[in-house]
Amino acid sequence: MRLEVKVPQLSESVAEATLLSWNVQPGTAVKQGQNLIDIETDKVMMELPAPGNGVLVEIVRDAGSAVKSGEVIAIIDTEAAATVAASSPAPAAAAAVPAPAAAVPPAAARAMPSAAKLMSEQGIDPASVQGSGRGGRVTKGDVLAHGAPSAQPTAVATAAQSQVTLSGGRSDSRVPMTRLRARVAERLVESQQGTATLTTFNEVNMQPVMDLRKRYGERFEKDHGVKLGFMGFFVKAACAALKRFPVVNASVDGSDIVYHNYCDVGIAVSSPRGLVVPIIRDADQLSIAQIEKAIADFGNRARDGKLGLEDLSGGTFSISNGGVFGSMLSTPIVNPPQSAILGVHATKERPVVENGQIVIRPMNYLALSYDHRIIDGREAVLSLVAIKDALEDPARLLLEI
Repeated sequence: MRLEVKVPQLSESVAEATLLSWNVQPGTAVKQGQNLIDIETDKVMMELPAPGNGVLVEIVRDAGSAVKSGEVIAIIDTEAAATVAASSPAPAAAAAVPAPAAAVPPAAARAMPSAAKLMSEQGIDPASVQGSGRGGRVTKGDVLAHGAPSAQPTAVATAAQSQVTLSGGRSDSRVPMTRLRARVAERLVESQQGTATLTTFNEVNMQPVMDLRKRYGERFEKDHGVKLGFMGFFVKAACAALKRFPVVNASVDGSDIVYHNYCDVGIAVSSPRGLVVPIIRDADQLSIAQIEKAIADFGNRARDGKLGLEDLSGGTFSISNGGVFGSMLSTPIVNPPQSAILGVHATKERPVVENGQIVIRPMNYLALSYDHRIIDGREAVLSLVAIKDALEDPARLLLEI
């Protein structure tokens, strides 16, 4: 029987995807679930598993092709393996049976297919890569972190690279944008051209939050299995402000304003492929522990390229934490159709005046960029003040005042 290998169903917001490099060639025996090829969309990169056991007899669409949902890209013959086995047992056994365990380096044996392929392409010794996946498996993120160039994370990008020699022995390398990078660029330009963006700033004394973390951090991690970070407080404070000022949580749809009666908060996360913004659904209904677990999970899956389309779709408000990279101040760009985004920065000790006295406090500058078409300055400023007040007196988050 011939099985068609099809592009999986993409989300409504994703028109097409790009095929990266094939992991198997025609005539190769494959097993059900084996990764045949990585597929890149403008949001995620995903593996395409074989739908059944057999032999890959035809590749319909080559690496680098743009494809759509449901499109046939290869053919697997489920009976070819049995035919080959009956006529020539030895070669079939060689193709189907892995090499003896002693001949395979331990790290390579426990590497995920995409990681093993990348190590082979980059000439990296598998034994030198520490695995962080389940059971110590080596992930693609582990390989990238080990030192594989992240600027060209796919074979397609590497193959398409062109080099121009300049005078004086210098040269330029030209590499096509990945779909993710191209889409990010497109959306940023759309935001700048399609919204009336302003940014308001405020500063917040992080001492109360830091005191809570110092007092309860160890017990929190023991009880919940996750560290008590800052982002849980920022998310809860933002949700409290959005409830008080619903227009900041709204979006524009043509000539209508859509008010969302829920808080789906996007958290900007850096990944080897670029910036992604996974969504914490109903963040206003979650505890700080649940939020911290969600953020940690997003970070791990972004690093390993395991975020799905459903993780990145939607969102009513976003938070970007440039402070993890040392940013002191920035003006984040609104992510349409959302109407506002909170920028969080590095917390640094600074002299401030309290009750007429100069004291040293751990201060953080907050920036709220907003679409002035529907959000007036009053709502923007007051919502940022509400975030500041909640962080400087975290009991407000418990009492909902």
